[in-house]
Amino acid sequence: MRKTQAGCLVLLLLAVTACCTAPVLMVAAAGRSGGQGQVDAAASGIPARMLAAYLTGASQVTAYVPGCRGMRWQILAGIARVESDHAAGRQIAPNGDITPPITGPRLDGSGAGGNTTAIPDTDDGTWDGDTAYERAVGPFQFLPETFRAYGKDGNGDGTVSPHNADDAATAAAVYLCGNGHDLTDRDQLRAAIQTYNLSWAYVDDVVSGIDRYDALGNTPNAPTGNAGVVIETALAQQGIPYSWGGGGPDGPSAGICCSPGGQDGRTVTGFDCSGLTQYAYAKAGINLPRTAAEQAGAGQRIPASAGFGALQPGDLIFYGYSPTADSTIHHVGIYLGDGQMINAPRPGKPVGIDPVTAMPDYAGGTRLL
Repeated sequence: MRKTQAGCLVLLLLAVTACCTAPVLMVAAAGRSGGQGQVDAAASGIPARMLAAYLTGASQVTAYVPGCRGMRWQILAGIARVESDHAAGRQIAPNGDITPPITGPRLDGSGAGGNTTAIPDTDDGTWDGDTAYERAVGPFQFLPETFRAYGKDGNGDGTVSPHNADDAATAAAVYLCGNGHDLTDRDQLRAAIQTYNLSWAYVDDVVSGIDRYDALGNTPNAPTGNAGVVIETALAQQGIPYSWGGGGPDGPSAGICCSPGGQDGRTVTGFDCSGLTQYAYAKAGINLPRTAAEQAGAGQRIPASAGFGALQPGDLIFYGYSPTADSTIHHVGIYLGDGQMINAPRPGKPVGIDPVTAMPDYAGGTRLL
């Protein structure tokens, strides 16, 4: 910033089934008006994983700044478009790590890159690779000192890094919210952006991008529905522990005993795979059955034979021992698009984003929206 069961519960012998316990990508997102639409990531020019990070940051900000109003993915996209062109030219891993790291020019007062004030190193080169002077870091171009103050663990992996898309987006959302700005107010939005960079030309540039992304989010021809609510709810649970048999429509909870690997869910408050999907869909007003196998029959079934390309963001995605027998389904996630899903994977691994190929036995999907 420039500032001058084996996953889910499986089919047990003599017991009922319980869940543990480059096509165009369409990512569901909330538009300015609060209505839900689906954003064509290709048309927006935003890499799908970065768009997911902006959704993550926007959905988590009120946990840190309860009084903030109006934070949305478009604001974060507007900032990142100017700061790094959405991490252009970099690889973005499923967990959000960006390689190679994005670092700005050395802030040594030489005038290179427009800097005229020397800023001595504050992080011993940990994030910017420079032990003498500061460099802005990550897709949101935070100064290391600023990121230390505002950085958050957006993806819940226990590490806070400006070079992680989720962490950086969540930190930017917290920073822009200040002590509780109302970003639905145009003047407050512009003032918040101006604290990010003390240039009104910069503010105009960012706001023009926000307006364009707002328009994409409300495209009349885009599919409508509550997929954005489902996805944002699930993304906001990143880092919540896996609990065998845990979670449900009301949120995370203690689970049951015991997983095939031995986890006693009674000692862990969190979600298993179908508990997470129940919670996310409950926020959209849809009540799902408790188990993954039962959830497969709750909507329009998408057969495994149709391939991953038949899925749309917000669809449930299933894994089972037989792709044509719903009774063998042992895992469920929520499809994000671009070959990625969010899910509660297994004991010891919290809610997070994984490639759809992370498990070998794809059993199709279900569309409820």
